[in-house]
Amino acid sequence: MQVLDFESLWKRALPFEEFVAAGAVQYRGLWHGIYRLSRVPEWATSSLPKGQGRHLLVLAEDWCGDASNTIPVLQRWVESVVGLSLRILRRDEHPEVMNRYLTDEARSIPIVIALDEEFNEVGHWGPRPAELQAWVLANRDTMPKDDRYKEVRRWYARDRGESTIRGVVEALGVGESVGG
Repeated sequence: MQVLDFESLWKRALPFEEFVAAGAVQYRGLWHGIYRLSRVPEWATSSLPKGQGRHLLVLAEDWCGDASNTIPVLQRWVESVVGLSLRILRRDEHPEVMNRYLTDEARSIPIVIALDEEFNEVGHWGPRPAELQAWVLANRDTMPKDDRYKEVRRWYARDRGESTIRGVVEALGVGESVGG
């Protein structure tokens, strides 16, 4: 397995605003809309121990419905937590990174790579919350793709990003049973 220089990748990655402005062409309105509607649960603002800098390096693309439903929520969360930052790499421009995080041999995104203050990997999360992933896998052969996508969007709207934040907190290695 290729060793990745996460600090160099971080320096090349885009902050959320730049990714949406430059990289989210087709679905920019969706990314902005979900960001605007996102609210961070109270439990999530104190989910990291004080004084620990952590980084979330995300693999995403504009066209990915899971990315547009999760990354804006994570950006809102990052803005509310001292010592936490997020940057985005375009999946298709970084195959060497994507190949390390395949989901059942697929290039599924988003992938959130949790890094400590020295850019060492401490965990990763993705491509979607575990409960939703189980539902998608159970229904992928029995439901038309368009119908499945509508249900996925409804699930994300009901969940309001809580499952995503919980999963990323666990990937950061700072808590296993946060947020109830």
